[in-house]
Amino acid sequence: MQQDEVKKIVKDSYTEIAKGSGCSCCGAKKEQEKIAEEIGYSKEDIAKFSEANLGLGCGNPVAMAEMQAGDAVLDLGSGAGFDCFIAARKVGESGKIVGVDMVPEMVEKAKANAEKYGYKNVEFKLGEIEKLPVEDNAFDIIISNCVINLSPDKDTVFAEAYRALKSGGKMFVSDIVLLQELPEEIKNNPVLLSGCVAGAIMKDYYIAKMEKAGFAVEVLSEDKDISKKQYQSMPLESLKVKAVKK
Repeated sequence: MQQDEVKKIVKDSYTEIAKGSGCSCCGAKKEQEKIAEEIGYSKEDIAKFSEANLGLGCGNPVAMAEMQAGDAVLDLGSGAGFDCFIAARKVGESGKIVGVDMVPEMVEKAKANAEKYGYKNVEFKLGEIEKLPVEDNAFDIIISNCVINLSPDKDTVFAEAYRALKSGGKMFVSDIVLLQELPEEIKNNPVLLSGCVAGAIMKDYYIAKMEKAGFAVEVLSEDKDISKKQYQSMPLESLKVKAVKK
């Protein structure tokens, strides 16, 4: 499948999610809250930023990110802004958060949430993570939650992240990686492409791509239980990594 085809499938899927995310039906919201708690978010954050939690992650990158007051933070694939708002609490008013997402409806929803929650130092930009709309050497921290697996060009994503970080800056990623190769019918399944499975690559290959971009990579943890909980026991895990710009 061509890269443009993959991007269209993913974009269309998340556009529909963004359009439907205003649903206040109890069942959908409870499921989003359950997923968020399972992957490491506190009940306090889930309740405080309820409108921004769409139950789409595979971990909590903010919890493992070494953020300090005043840091500039970039979120790759920011969705409705859930991780951005949690990060804003960590960096304080002297810091800044920039979220980038390729879905206009997501960006608009995130901006509306920022206004509702009263965050003046959180900005959302429309753009692709393969071509980030940010300056070179601009950020202390990059976070990303279950998004890079969706990209058909991961080498460029990591190269762009490297470009955007300051020297010594750190990237904290929670993402789905494979523990064994998938059959072709799964790799080309549109539902699984947007469901963080078909576009995922082998764990060692993923780490090698980060290192190729110039990062020093440290594996922080590996969640294999997520496969049973959310992915029908497929051969995958949620990988948590810290990558430092040399």
